[in-house]
Amino acid sequence: MGDDRASVPLLMRMAAHPLRWALMSELAGGDRRVRELVAAVGEPQNLVSYHLRLLRSAGLVTARRSTFDGRDSYYHLDLARCGRAFAEAAGALHPALAPPAPPGPLGGSVLFLCTGNSARSPIAEALLRQRGGGRVEVASAGSHPKPALHPNTVRVMRERYDIDLGGKTTTAMASLADRRFDYVITLCDKVREVPRDHGSATTVHWSLPDPTAAGSSDDAGYAEFCRVAEEIETRNQFLLALLTTGSAENAHHD
Repeated sequence: MGDDRASVPLLMRMAAHPLRWALMSELAGGDRRVRELVAAVGEPQNLVSYHLRLLRSAGLVTARRSTFDGRDSYYHLDLARCGRAFAEAAGALHPALAPPAPPGPLGGSVLFLCTGNSARSPIAEALLRQRGGGRVEVASAGSHPKPALHPNTVRVMRERYDIDLGGKTTTAMASLADRRFDYVITLCDKVREVPRDHGSATTVHWSLPDPTAAGSSDDAGYAEFCRVAEEIETRNQFLLALLTTGSAENAHHD
C-alpha cells in the first residue's frame, strides 16, 4: 500500500523543516552571508550550514563568492524555481487549485546602488522602469561613480531590451541623500559595506558580479553583461510583487 503513495514534492520536503523554511524566508528578502543567517535564525553555524547544503542540493539556493571579500559567500534563493515548484506541488495535490490572485496596483520608489553606477545599477533602474510602466519611481547611483556608463551597458539595453541609455549620465550616491525611497537595493558587495542612512527604507542586497570585470567590448564581456541583465530582470519581477499598494510591511529588511 505504501508503494502506491504519491511521492512528496521536493520543495515540500525542503520547506517542511522549520529551520529550512526560516532560511528560505530570510533569503527571499535578499542575499545573505552565513553569519547573517545564523544571527537571523538564532541557530549554530554548523546547523545552518548543514541545512543550506540541503537547500543547495535541491537547487533552491545558490552560493556566490563575494566580489568584495573573497573569503565571504552570499547565498541566494532562486525565487523563480521556488515559484514553479510551489505551482507544481499545488497541481500535484489537486488540479483544480486556483492560481494566486493578481497583484494590486503598482506604487512606491526604489533606489539601486553599486560602486561605479556604470553597469549594474543603471541596468536595474532601466529594466524596473520599463517593467513598471512608469508607475514606480526608480533611481540609481554609485558610491564612486564612473565618468560615464560602460559601453556594454548601453549596448545590452539597446539590443536586448530596446531601451536607449545613450544620453544617461552617472549619479553620485551623495547627491540623493535628501531623497526618501521605499526600497534601497545594493547590487555589489562593496557598496553594501559603505555607511549609509536611508531612513525608513527597506534595504535589500543582491550579490551580483561586476560584468565590467569580464572585459570592455569583446564578446565575452558583452555575454557577461547579458547574463547579469537577465538575472536583474528576474529579480525585478519578484521586486514588483512587493511594490503593490500596501505591501511594504511584508518586505524583509537587510
